[in-house]
Amino acid sequence: MEAGEPVGDEIIDALILPLVDKAVLEWQATLDALLSLPEIGGPVGYSGGVISIGIRLAVVEPHIVAAGFFAGSFVPRTMFEEARQVTIPLHVLLQWDDEGNDRQAALDLFDASGSKEKTLHANMGGHTGIPQFAGEDAAGFFARHLR
Repeated sequence: MEAGEPVGDEIIDALILPLVDKAVLEWQATLDALLSLPEIGGPVGYSGGVISIGIRLAVVEPHIVAAGFFAGSFVPRTMFEEARQVTIPLHVLLQWDDEGNDRQAALDLFDASGSKEKTLHANMGGHTGIPQFAGEDAAGFFARHLR
């Protein structure tokens, strides 16, 4: 990246897929522990920045009934196949001018999602330029789906 060259699929797979495998197991263990407490119940929503972790969780974790994704980050090609298996409602936030993320890959991943209820909110600005109202929209999404 520093040399201005694209990051290839082999590098993305080598870096991201092990992270996804480990993080998803940790999230599932955390959910199991939390949901075993009498004062905590479902339903559960997921909101996160590494979209590949969110996709995998949306596919394998039955407690999660809605997900909010921040489009971007490097996405292994296998995640596009997994995205087709996502059926829960999705709220995806995309920063249009995010200098570190591939906009077209984010749009393609959104399109690949198998969810019948999915929303894409695209805003002008870079990676850290998310407007406050975008967070409020995400909160409304979760309020609707986590009642």
